[in-house]
Amino acid sequence: MPRSHPLSVRTAVAAALALQVAAAPSTPPAAPARAGPAARTVELTLTAAPARLALRDGGDTTDVWAYDGRVPGPTLDLREGDRVVVHFRNRLPEASTIHWHGLTLPFVADGSPFHPVPPGGSHDYVFTVPRGTAGTYWYHPHPDHRTGAQVARGLYGAIVVRAPDDPLPASLPEHVLVLSDNRFRPGGAIDIADPASPAGRVDAENGREGDVVFVSGRVMPALAIRSGEVQRWRIVNASAARVYRLALEGHRLLHVGSDGGLFARGVERGELTLGVGERAEVLVRGTGAPGTRALLRALPYDRYIPQTRPADWATPRDLLALRYDDGPPVAPPALPEVLRPVAPLDTGRVAARRVMVLTQHLINGKHMDMARVDVRARLGTTEIWEVENLVGMDHPFHLHGFRFQVLDRNGVPEPFPSWKDVVNVPKHETARFVVRFDGFAGKWMYHCHILDHEDHGMMGVLEVRP
Repeated sequence: MPRSHPLSVRTAVAAALALQVAAAPSTPPAAPARAGPAARTVELTLTAAPARLALRDGGDTTDVWAYDGRVPGPTLDLREGDRVVVHFRNRLPEASTIHWHGLTLPFVADGSPFHPVPPGGSHDYVFTVPRGTAGTYWYHPHPDHRTGAQVARGLYGAIVVRAPDDPLPASLPEHVLVLSDNRFRPGGAIDIADPASPAGRVDAENGREGDVVFVSGRVMPALAIRSGEVQRWRIVNASAARVYRLALEGHRLLHVGSDGGLFARGVERGELTLGVGERAEVLVRGTGAPGTRALLRALPYDRYIPQTRPADWATPRDLLALRYDDGPPVAPPALPEVLRPVAPLDTGRVAARRVMVLTQHLINGKHMDMARVDVRARLGTTEIWEVENLVGMDHPFHLHGFRFQVLDRNGVPEPFPSWKDVVNVPKHETARFVVRFDGFAGKWMYHCHILDHEDHGMMGVLEVRP
């Protein structure tokens, strides 16, 4: 079985997926992803099953759980307006689901703990990708109390949703970078600590981190670039707890999008912090000289309480090498100044204002109870949620089913509106966001996306009624 798959989404998707696409007669099946808006059906099968893979170059093979025998699973390449049918086959020894993180879809297709698929069972996820939601998303299991263990064994993958009117040039080389980490025992087995052990108690408190960091299933891969070239990188933080403070030595990043797609305008950044579950789109401009290289690094970021802060937390980590070929520079492509309109949600008519108080393993003083509804709202209404972190470590807050816009952090307004589904709230800080419940009724989860915290009950239920 393959160890990993290429970082380029344009080549990875064709090799990884057996898509049966029923397109309109005017749109041939081989049409490129940026083709027109003709409706189509994308149908595929994803099987979660045990596998044995070599996760590290020259390393021992490891027993994993994988989607279609790959870690990460295949990148799903979709268009706005697609009708998607995923035949999920659970060949694991325990119940599982597939949660389509960040996508707007019916409650029964969300893959939440409300709809577990038993071992040996199957389930068809059917949904339509809404117009206006082009961006970078990801998928992973979401069974009750077992999300962290299943992701640690290898169950996660990326999703790219494309718009028919993407403003960025189609000629830009594109790469999907799925960031994850893991740890291993001698002999190659994945190290998942006994919950009753000292290491297990640290994981429960701190969130499980690994000392091996992967980029799309590879340790310290290399990407090629040419001087003058511009590349589009879609970055997914699929780690269970690690926050990535990213910097590309000798380069500035043009940050063009976040969880829910492109901004109105790009933002120049020397570094970029990506919380658990968050995504970013950046443009990397080839300003280096031919024959040189630059390292993408994760710089130190202190998200921890002192009692469980790892000893090596302040050590930078090399993630990826960007290597310039020896050819002469090329002329940089023209880039649009304006990417797309992102209208701010109206805060003048708000149906409710809510406060979510985060403490260790608790939201508003409660552990998750599947039989309890914590928040009730009406479809078509707008609410403002304030997320207050009272403890000495970061908590990334994720809302299923609906995207939102962050209004302010510690009372400081956000500089511009953007679409989010995760907001990282640092220790002893507060963030406010506005959400409009457009889409689908049902019961939706909200939770800390540190997977150990989620599994220990740091989660609640939002019921949206017609």
